[in-house]
Amino acid sequence: MYSPEIEALLKKKGVEAGGRVRVTAGKAEYEGILMPRVVAGDAQSIVLKLENGYNLSVRYGKGFEMKKLAGGARIKHKAADVAPAKDASKPTVTVLGCGGTIASRVDYTTGAVFPAFSPGDMLASFPELKEVANIRGRKLFDLFSDDMTPAHWQAIAAEVAKEIKAKADGIILMHGTDTMHYTAAAMSFMLPNLPVPVVMVGSQRSSDRGSSDNAMNLTCGAVAAVSDVAEVGVCMHGTTNDDYCLLHQGTKVRKLHTSRRDAFRSINVRPFAKIWYEDRRMEVLRDDYKRRGHAGRFALDDKMNPRVGFVYNHPGMDPAYVASLANHFDGIVVAATGLGHVSTNPKGDPLARSIVPALKALVDSGMPVVFVPQTIYGRINLNVYEAGRILEAAGVIGNGCDWTPEAALVKLMWVLGHTKDPKKVRELMLTNVAGELTERTGTETFMT
Repeated sequence: MYSPEIEALLKKKGVEAGGRVRVTAGKAEYEGILMPRVVAGDAQSIVLKLENGYNLSVRYGKGFEMKKLAGGARIKHKAADVAPAKDASKPTVTVLGCGGTIASRVDYTTGAVFPAFSPGDMLASFPELKEVANIRGRKLFDLFSDDMTPAHWQAIAAEVAKEIKAKADGIILMHGTDTMHYTAAAMSFMLPNLPVPVVMVGSQRSSDRGSSDNAMNLTCGAVAAVSDVAEVGVCMHGTTNDDYCLLHQGTKVRKLHTSRRDAFRSINVRPFAKIWYEDRRMEVLRDDYKRRGHAGRFALDDKMNPRVGFVYNHPGMDPAYVASLANHFDGIVVAATGLGHVSTNPKGDPLARSIVPALKALVDSGMPVVFVPQTIYGRINLNVYEAGRILEAAGVIGNGCDWTPEAALVKLMWVLGHTKDPKKVRELMLTNVAGELTERTGTETFMT
């Protein structure tokens, strides 16, 4: 998409990508085919393909004029003419497209970037995949990951279950990175006792950029998908270099940087494995994972209640706001400071405002109130300070828990999809269901 101003002009002129136009910018005049904007391109400049085959960028601004000309044709995606070969000696991996930056292919004839979901498109864009497995795939959604909802999670889980029934040896979910850790947690709860790996991969850089991490993440994800780690995992760059990826546990991973290629880190645990890109070698870093052929029975469990809110505690939080949450949600997750604190005002300071009465009213009404650490690393401990003991007495859930905020939020949705009984909700929330809770946190798990 170009800038809103340019998009409005194109709509007014009736011009689409592929249409022939004449552009005037000051004293200069150009004719050519209007090209789609590449992801990394300037949103304020249009791109024209000239008669000589070169692309030209013309910045929109004062003195800019455009006229629609005859000729040209709407640019459409043509699937790559690459037939996936079946190699009986290799396992079969299903790739499901859930949107995001990774699911794209550059058409170098036009410069356009199109979604790449078909096996042919994927093999044309990522020929390394055929070294690892036979590839089959299809698109589920074409959307930004910020538009994901629990309903999308349910749809993804159902498709994964279909592929397991169809005897896929591993499954890759191509997903946008912004909310990938939420979806990874959701898959972990909805797909218990997986017989094969389910690996989520994404890309921090689009395919039209030289620094794109899509090929390496997807290839390493394929190595993880044919491995013995029958868990939900997230496979992304382990460093800013193109040396290895890390396979993170689905309920213990978080995106911790807006743009770095190694933005994903394991929280309070070590990653499952390190996967070296050059030689497609997987180095296992821990052994507490389910393996292919384990005794557990797989069955889709996708009941979810999306009416769960997330509250980030901050100094000066209004108790009335906390009380109003009862009008919107069936449960809330509170990101608390330090060991799990909010304003309790045990000393009776005249300027402080405790939100404990509002939280206790929610709990007494039957609404679960779950605490998670704002610090991300570490665990909730309500036994150390008076404020914590006050909150424990108020009935909040989470003392001793080291879950990530995202895993706790998704888990509460999943638990409330199964029961609204406060005692059962508390019991389930405090039970380690999908590796979201650990008994001990090692010092080596803190990010340095």
